[in-house]
Amino acid sequence: MVLNYGELRSGHLDSVAKEVKAICDLTHAHNARLKVIFENAHLNDEQKIAACNLCDEAGVDWVKTSTGFAPTGATVADIELMRANVSDRVQVKAAHGVRTLAAALEMIDAGVTRIGATATATMCDDFVKWRVGELKIERTEPAGGY
Repeated sequence: MVLNYGELRSGHLDSVAKEVKAICDLTHAHNARLKVIFENAHLNDEQKIAACNLCDEAGVDWVKTSTGFAPTGATVADIELMRANVSDRVQVKAAHGVRTLAAALEMIDAGVTRIGATATATMCDDFVKWRVGELKIERTEPAGGY
């Protein structure tokens, strides 16, 4: 579902929370999982944190940055903010703007478990090349590697 970010921006948190909770409960009653899309391009950090908190309290399975139709999409800063403001039970998905392997690896480092990307085939090919040393990526690999 796409979060009613108009209501969120208007400060009607109770209304947004009730809607998310109702949809989450119905979804889970049918043994399905719920992903809530924030459309971060239209929210400030305070609103993103509020959205994370109410989604976590409602029991959603994922929070997601964007539908792909906003002017901007996933940023590392947004992923870090979202990851820091939901429990470990809630997964974070980055969408819109992740177009390279380097960008995908940065999102993984920031805490995503899912990435929505249109360049998936190229990114997978680049991953294989990177792992066998045929491609250099300017970034710092986490201590545990991939």
